[in-house]
Amino acid sequence: MQDDYALFAAVIEAGSLSAAARILKLSPGMVSKRLAGLEQRLGARLIQRTTRRLSLTDVGQAFHEQVVAILTAVERAEAMVAGRAGTPSGRLRVSVPTSFGRMHIAPWLKDFVDAYPAIKLDIDLTDHFVDLLAERVDVAIRIGPPPDNSLAAHRLAPNHRLLCASPGYVQVHGEPQSPAELDRHGLLAATGQLPWRLMGPRGPLIIQGESLVRTNSSEVVRELVLAGAGIALRSSWDIAEQLRAGSLVRILPDLEGTPDVGIYAVRPRADLVSPNVQAFIAFLDRLLAPMPPWDRNPDVSGPDQ
Repeated sequence: MQDDYALFAAVIEAGSLSAAARILKLSPGMVSKRLAGLEQRLGARLIQRTTRRLSLTDVGQAFHEQVVAILTAVERAEAMVAGRAGTPSGRLRVSVPTSFGRMHIAPWLKDFVDAYPAIKLDIDLTDHFVDLLAERVDVAIRIGPPPDNSLAAHRLAPNHRLLCASPGYVQVHGEPQSPAELDRHGLLAATGQLPWRLMGPRGPLIIQGESLVRTNSSEVVRELVLAGAGIALRSSWDIAEQLRAGSLVRILPDLEGTPDVGIYAVRPRADLVSPNVQAFIAFLDRLLAPMPPWDRNPDVSGPDQ
């Protein structure tokens, strides 16, 4: 029964029978047959199937919520047993922001995999704040203000955000000498990232404005600023290499993003933390503490406030 519940959850999570079949290493026909058998046993249609998409029925939606809760409870029970045994093993699902994960986590994952061969690691790169319980995520890296009390949070590092532009942009447009002069320059930011909330010698200030290019991609903004299109507020983990190489320069270096933003490992609250989660957070600490590698050049980072 539990296997069919897990299959049903996998179909919803993957978005299609064929995608779920690839994840579960089953044929699409077998997935369809088992799903039909589950619906027959329950006496209810759970999923509406068309040639293009799947959608949950009202009953299916309610059942899915209960199934996720059941599977999460089973995983926690298994984690409790594993915790008593003290051996990290089994599934570990991690959610990481796309650019950060690609640049600063993925290159070192082999060390974690080699150290914990019994862990089945599942890494999901996404810029969305996923619902950890609904998506059955064990631990997530989040970059932002301190998470609310619904999650257990471990601060990994500060997140310094710096104003920057390319030398070519400065040569053509000049360098602003005060925050007020930013009004005369092209600003670059992904959707939702403006206004900029900054901290300077005289305290906090807000920079209003609109991005020259409307985009939901922070990586697009990064490429635009490197190409000389305007001024951006970027995290030091994203641009430290370019600052050191001189392909970007700091603008108004007395200003930074407000210091309330940090890099956190978050997990669902639980009385007992699984050894898998403990091992992964310790791995992150080894990578980033006491100071993350991108901030070890004093010309790049600001004070950890």
